[in-house]
Amino acid sequence: MSRLQVVSGKGGTGKTTVAAALALALADEGKRTLLVEVEGRQGIAQLFGTEALPYEERKIATAPGGGEVYALAIDAEQALLDYLQMFYKLGSAGRALRKIGAIDFATTIAPGLRDVLLTGKACEAVRRKDKKGAFLYDHVVMDAPPTGRITRFLNVNDEMAGLAKIGPIHNQAQAVMRVLKSAETAVHLVTLLEEMPVQETADGIAELRAAGLPVGRVIVNMVRPEVLDAAELDLARTVPHTAVARALSSAGLGGARRGGQAERLVDPLLTQAAEYAERHALEQEQRAVLGELDLPVAELPLLPEDMDLTGLYELATELRKQGLS
Repeated sequence: MSRLQVVSGKGGTGKTTVAAALALALADEGKRTLLVEVEGRQGIAQLFGTEALPYEERKIATAPGGGEVYALAIDAEQALLDYLQMFYKLGSAGRALRKIGAIDFATTIAPGLRDVLLTGKACEAVRRKDKKGAFLYDHVVMDAPPTGRITRFLNVNDEMAGLAKIGPIHNQAQAVMRVLKSAETAVHLVTLLEEMPVQETADGIAELRAAGLPVGRVIVNMVRPEVLDAAELDLARTVPHTAVARALSSAGLGGARRGGQAERLVDPLLTQAAEYAERHALEQEQRAVLGELDLPVAELPLLPEDMDLTGLYELATELRKQGLS
């Protein structure tokens, strides 16, 4: 498994939930995972039921087998202070720049700089080692920006390396891109079995491949269970109205006579069956589109309740079963 797992997806597909479940799955059996947030939404804190995450790595969960999940909400201003201290030894001068608003001004007038800082901090966590020379984290999972801007977000250091031909900025940008374009990284795209998310996923994969960024898997989220098999679907499309009424009557739901309880239930049941058959056909079409992308596809079920820690552990178990651990 790649050590940096980037999770993106169209808004509304549940990419933050999938990223959190993936971090739990990767932390199985004693491993240590860092879950990174870069959009400032505090979605990770909400999922795990913790206070808002500060700009520090904090343990938020224990995975089966004793593994640990840490989380970090990367703040661009704090990351820039780290950067200034690391390469220019500014120390208190860097903090003074923040007080007068210079850092916020810099990240505002140069939006690409913010992405440079965010990706740089994540890659620093990937490369960081302890005193014994072992990697501090077995995996880093990034809850990344949506599919529409993921390629530009990850590729921004390539542009920065081209602008700064020499010096620490150039070297740092190149070091980040060596991680992002290597086998150490995998970019997963989360989608639903719906036309727009699937099309955006296909477009995102094409952009990532064109930029030379490593694509991992497509993760289909919130998959509804199949309640009818192919034969039952065919029957639902052709079964006579009267036959359904007789079956309901024989099941004890009132007489099949016209206007009876069984008779009144027929039309709603047949309508529901027709809607299910239509949705099933559309989902199969989208599965076929995903199959043409030449990537592994994982599917996660639609959970019946609002997402909580129990649900995250369920999804993590599903990801492990499907080889994402």
